[in-house]
Amino acid sequence: MAVIEVKNLKKYYKVHQKEPGLSGSIKSLFHRKYYDVKAVDNVSFEIGEGELVGFIGPNGAGKTTTLKVLSGLLYPTSGFVTALGYTPWDRKPAYQKQFSLVMGQKNQLWWDLPAIESFILNKEIYEVPDAQYKKTLDGLVELLDVKDILKVQVRKLSLGQRMKMELIASLIHSPKILFLDEPTIGLDVVMQKKMRDFIKSYNKKYNATIILTSHYMDDVKELCQRVVIIDKGKLIFDGALDEIIKKYADHKLITVVFGDEVKSQQLAKFGQIKEFEYPKAVISVKRSEAPKIAARILEDFTVEDVNIEEPQIEDIIREVFTGKDFA
Repeated sequence: MAVIEVKNLKKYYKVHQKEPGLSGSIKSLFHRKYYDVKAVDNVSFEIGEGELVGFIGPNGAGKTTTLKVLSGLLYPTSGFVTALGYTPWDRKPAYQKQFSLVMGQKNQLWWDLPAIESFILNKEIYEVPDAQYKKTLDGLVELLDVKDILKVQVRKLSLGQRMKMELIASLIHSPKILFLDEPTIGLDVVMQKKMRDFIKSYNKKYNATIILTSHYMDDVKELCQRVVIIDKGKLIFDGALDEIIKKYADHKLITVVFGDEVKSQQLAKFGQIKEFEYPKAVISVKRSEAPKIAARILEDFTVEDVNIEEPQIEDIIREVFTGKDFA
């Protein structure tokens, strides 16, 4: 059964187009020109209970707009959307108590107060019973290892510590749906890993339905088996992460470590040389010909090691966004 259902969602904006200079400003007073920006253009998908789905795309693709519609912050231009059986923009308290939107670039904590004060405030806003609040808070504090900083002013916390507190504040009412918009943005690699571990643990422990947007492909690779790719407001892929490779990657990478000296000209006949610094070479070849070409390299050269790999998911996604023809 789908927890989130989106059918033919559209969100268009009318944007004023003004000519430059004083004359342009005067003209705009009497005759304004507008054009439509299609932030979300006929997007459809369904998400089941407990799924952790990666929602990815370049800047301006429509990811955050979609999450804001699902959160009830924006009204769509047209389309059908339900979440937990509710229409989000009706903004019914019964729905608002069952989801949370976490935006990596937005703060909800009181800057000059300890985070625990914001947690207590959210407890009252969401009408969380005392016993449930204590149990939930203790569990989140343990998962994120923040017991020692609960009473420290938010402005004195590091970025990583503040992001942990933001998560707790958003989860104090145990939401069934969690929208995470760039939750690891600005964090160092160690803190990114800790945040990913927490999201994974929370998903398993509470069977929460999670939509994650991120520009860090490590977030998507480690957390999401399914991805929805959106570009210029349109959905261009919805399926398993592994299927992206099968559908869009028409090549594999052969990494070779040579035993004897070899020149790049000798390798060019096998495929596109992606890297070459003796004794190591990385060659891009057609997927169907990879085993055959690897065998030829072994026959023609002294090889200490050879490995056939899938291309990096970052490279595949980049090619999808740049419009490569994969037919």
